[in-house]
Amino acid sequence: MQACLLEVFAHFPPVMAVLLVVLLLILTLFVLVTRKSSRHYPPGPRPLPLLGNIHNAPAQRQWKTFAAWKSTYGDVISLTIFGQRIVVLNSLESAIDLLEKRSAVYSDRPRMVMVGELLGWAQQLVFAPYGEHFRNMRKILHKYLGARGQLDKIEPYHEIIEAATAKFLVRALRDDSDFHLEHNVHMTSGTINLRIGYGHNIAEGDDELVQMMDDALVGFNRAAVPGAFLVDIIPALKWVPTWCPGTSWKRQAQEWKDLFVRMTEGPYAMAQQQAERGGHDNIVSMSLSEDMSPEDHYDLKMAVGSLYGGGTDTTVAIILSFILAMTLHPEAQKKAQKEIDALTNGERLPVIRDREELPYVRALISEVLRWNPLVPLGVPHRAIADDVYRGYFIPEGSTIVVNMWQLAQDPEVYADPEVFKPERFLGPDSERDIRTFVFGFGRRICPGLNLAEASTFAICARILAVFEIGKVVEDGKRITPDFAFRDGAVRFV
Repeated sequence: MQACLLEVFAHFPPVMAVLLVVLLLILTLFVLVTRKSSRHYPPGPRPLPLLGNIHNAPAQRQWKTFAAWKSTYGDVISLTIFGQRIVVLNSLESAIDLLEKRSAVYSDRPRMVMVGELLGWAQQLVFAPYGEHFRNMRKILHKYLGARGQLDKIEPYHEIIEAATAKFLVRALRDDSDFHLEHNVHMTSGTINLRIGYGHNIAEGDDELVQMMDDALVGFNRAAVPGAFLVDIIPALKWVPTWCPGTSWKRQAQEWKDLFVRMTEGPYAMAQQQAERGGHDNIVSMSLSEDMSPEDHYDLKMAVGSLYGGGTDTTVAIILSFILAMTLHPEAQKKAQKEIDALTNGERLPVIRDREELPYVRALISEVLRWNPLVPLGVPHRAIADDVYRGYFIPEGSTIVVNMWQLAQDPEVYADPEVFKPERFLGPDSERDIRTFVFGFGRRICPGLNLAEASTFAICARILAVFEIGKVVEDGKRITPDFAFRDGAVRFV
């Protein structure tokens, strides 16, 4: 057969022969794609041959488009981009069914070339493939921070959290015109994570270690935006040399990778030196032992690096959303302040152990999380095997995306979802607390959620106890702030 084909092609000019080969390849690929498309995938917008849904997939604020598609296609939607199957889950039921009840199939992460491979973040917990390295990192953090609901594991860190929040209040009370809210919230969150993880006490003013780690997070937030870099759609581009035209993105990736390496190596080495001098009050120092292998050091280094990388920006985003919500909804602020005053009599600051005595404050924080989901599309999962759900075929390698924004705004779960109403989480008929799923699902749930909840509660409760948050008054009129949420891996105000 091969000889016959060669004889046929021998009669064609070289250019024509090449064109025929290309045409045969295209036809073969089309047949394969058509055969695959005959399978009963979850419904979605009509794709183009070979290209998939490149023409109708949203480029920005995808969560809103996916939510709108729910009314047409249902709560489980699929689309393809250059052959990559993407399944979008628009309901809490489907997310729990797949990511928790079938976690053995859906606990992996998809390949993220830019942020995961070129920058190196796939070595840390959030983006690590499911396997031994991931399990070891999760085990380390669970040992010191606890699994979901193990709040007693965080008690040794209450003093650190409360001291950091007290310093934040002092800086804010100075009424200094140079006080920058986002920077100071970031310093507070960073102080907590660096102290617990590495034993590092942040200096007043600029801190070199914090600046280095924050620079790395800037690169992360830009590189992790879905579709921001073509290499995530065409992975082969990662091999293009940097001297080729149009590869400035690759040089940028190298700069961001260098920052990631410094972020993980520098603080770890510092904590090792502290341990040698007898300091054993942080996760790194408490975990070190003489019989550790290079692999053990690698697991520990990346696990603790995940604490800052995965926890600092999200806490900052929560606090900024909280302050905006209090500005827009003063009635909720007053109710929370009244509850705090009734407990403390204005004689002390609320502490983390007061959480059970301040149900409205906890409900208020939950409503902030529901009102502005920090990561609207969550962190994607990957199917490691073929699966069938509700009669729909989900092939191995599919990317699974949870539309957290839709889950938080779902009128089937939350009555009047557009209304800011902390009371929805109180009483015998309370609606489902957003905290039961906003930190992730199954084996991929955030291992630092107990620390995140304690830190967020301490900062928010103490801000409410000390400050009155309100609109700026100009010429006797209260000015409603003009705000927008910044697109990125984490959704900041």
